[in-house]
Amino acid sequence: MKGLKSKWDGRLPRKGFLIVLSGPSGAGKNSVMNAVFPTIPNLKYSISVTTRPPRLGEVDGVNYFFRTEEEFDSFVAQDLLLEWATFVGHRYGTPKKYVQEQIKNGNAVIMDIDIQGAAQIRAQMPEAVFVFLLPPSRSELAQRLNLRGTDSKEVIKHRLEKSEEEIEHIIDYDYFIVNDDLGEAAERLGQIILSEWSRVSRIDLKGLKCLWKGGAEPERSKKN
Repeated sequence: MKGLKSKWDGRLPRKGFLIVLSGPSGAGKNSVMNAVFPTIPNLKYSISVTTRPPRLGEVDGVNYFFRTEEEFDSFVAQDLLLEWATFVGHRYGTPKKYVQEQIKNGNAVIMDIDIQGAAQIRAQMPEAVFVFLLPPSRSELAQRLNLRGTDSKEVIKHRLEKSEEEIEHIIDYDYFIVNDDLGEAAERLGQIILSEWSRVSRIDLKGLKCLWKGGAEPERSKKN
């Protein structure tokens, strides 16, 4: 997948947008996203804030912003979160400022959140693109959660029960991807994002006409 690497890449102003990726815990959201990032230069990750403790290898400010319950309360009170939800005893939220700035700068922003958070985003930003990542089966999901080795049996049981509820909400999403093969799932997600980039409504038509007529860069790009 070549992504946006064309002779017009970086020269044709586009409107940024938000991609919301949801799916049961263990569906492989992070793995699929990580495989897509190198193929699309204008794709940015929205780092969430959470009250859960970091897992082995996770870094504050890279994987999540790890904060205390009191700090999270402050985010909510100051209306600094685009959405937030509680999942398996911990709270997760999306810092509003980062997402808004990236979209304003013409980038695509992707976030992985649960169905509760996605519903809040949908209410505030119905123009966002919603993608549901589906594990191939319940038994495969259970195997992945057990192999991950980060949760107790009780938590895994809760996640499996939650997954059945989450899948009922797939009808609320624009696209779905079955992650039975990481490479193919990443390819599908990349295709969805690139298709959304090609929407006429996201393109600076004046700039497009300038490039098409003679290759001259749009005035907005020259200023940048």
